[in-house]
Amino acid sequence: MNFNIIIYMLGWIMNIEALFMLLPVMTAAIYRESIGFIYLGVAAVCGLIGFFCTRKKPRLTMFFAREGFVTVAFGWIVLSFFGCMPFVISGEIPHIIDAMFEIVSGFTTTGSSIIPQVEDMSRATLMWRSFSHWIGGMGILVFILAILPMAGDYNMHIMRAESPGPSVGKLVPKLRITAKLLYSIYLGMTIVMVILLLAGGMPLFDSICMSFGAAGTGGFSCRNFGQAGYTIYQQGVITVFMLLFGVNFNVYFLMLIRRPREAFRCEELRGYLAAVAISILLITINIRSLFPSLFMAFHQAAFQVSSIITTTGYATVDYNQWPEFSKCILLLIMFIGACAGSTGGGMKVSRVMIAFKEVKKEMSAVIHPRSVKVLKYEGKALDHNVLRSLNAYIILYFLIFGISLLIVSLDNFDFMTSFSAVAANLNNIGPGMSMVGPVSNYSSLSYLSKTVLIFDMLAGRLELFPMLVIMSPGTWKQR
Repeated sequence: MNFNIIIYMLGWIMNIEALFMLLPVMTAAIYRESIGFIYLGVAAVCGLIGFFCTRKKPRLTMFFAREGFVTVAFGWIVLSFFGCMPFVISGEIPHIIDAMFEIVSGFTTTGSSIIPQVEDMSRATLMWRSFSHWIGGMGILVFILAILPMAGDYNMHIMRAESPGPSVGKLVPKLRITAKLLYSIYLGMTIVMVILLLAGGMPLFDSICMSFGAAGTGGFSCRNFGQAGYTIYQQGVITVFMLLFGVNFNVYFLMLIRRPREAFRCEELRGYLAAVAISILLITINIRSLFPSLFMAFHQAAFQVSSIITTTGYATVDYNQWPEFSKCILLLIMFIGACAGSTGGGMKVSRVMIAFKEVKKEMSAVIHPRSVKVLKYEGKALDHNVLRSLNAYIILYFLIFGISLLIVSLDNFDFMTSFSAVAANLNNIGPGMSMVGPVSNYSSLSYLSKTVLIFDMLAGRLELFPMLVIMSPGTWKQR
């Protein structure tokens, strides 16, 4: 285990967090809030720790899968711990578990909250919560790879551990350039969304917060009314961009280099758009009688479906009041999630599609035992390692889901509350149903349940394995 490079990378995370904390400091200065001094103090501590960890670059900069997974897991834990300190020190969220729940929900782009009235919080804290979505959306370590020169392709282990999806590749030969391209697309789309919201009359503060949440597919709101108080145009812009940020960023890269046909031949993209279209159509028909016009039914269905399948977690209505059929569809697409290589959570469309292909292949093998079929995805034969990883992921996913559900059920809430709470946090969605629905929050859960859900949020965002690797004794054995 190369501990020196792990400490070095953790130091860079501290440096970047110190830099990012200057945004709430500036927000506090603009709105004349004294909490800005707390954010500045925490930023100074982060910067000091980061300085001591990075002042000397390790001679051996190579790291492999084990170091990559450990760096990513501890990186997100360290990022979250220091990220929640302003909440605790200021007294806005005094309990450390509540504060960790809130900031982990932010960095993992989940959007679950324990705050009943968000407008009681300072503007600096509201900005930091929303900005944490943007930071976590693409990944803090992907950002570091974009700015920090590292030798060789060893840093691919970090990108694989942090990036969502069954497989991760490079857009261009150099990984550092790949990371820069991803963040350039990410930043550009965020700026365009802010401009469109401003054009629709949304205040600048709200436009930035809503854009950070949609870009990272997070879900924190800066208003007590959530997204219900915004205009149809503003809600429409949010709907479109939630869907766009749920698309694999490779598609945007192909479009930028003028290869649109190849981009739209993407099998996962077609599956994603089909799932969205079918869900919107079925829900619109089912809820038509609840709204004054077909357009409003379509609009509300489109917003909620886009929010849930991309795991953003925004809401314009209380879908707890919708018919059971519509709620069942929303619950199902919670598990599907967005595309691999996007900022969305869930199991990912690609995994679901590959799993169905595997089932189809096995059924064909039962009927025709002597036939030999090659499993293909995106026009290419799937590597055995990808299938093995997929099967392990699905087994582990439902194992974690089941254990988490058992522990959360100790709070003795109704089944839908416990089930949807675990589903919403493991899939990084945010609001669930019943007592943790879109007009409620997670403050009523016990600290034990919140701790379990903190783990679920981190595990879901990091594709399960990094969080379990650091708990395995074999990880720490020297070879």
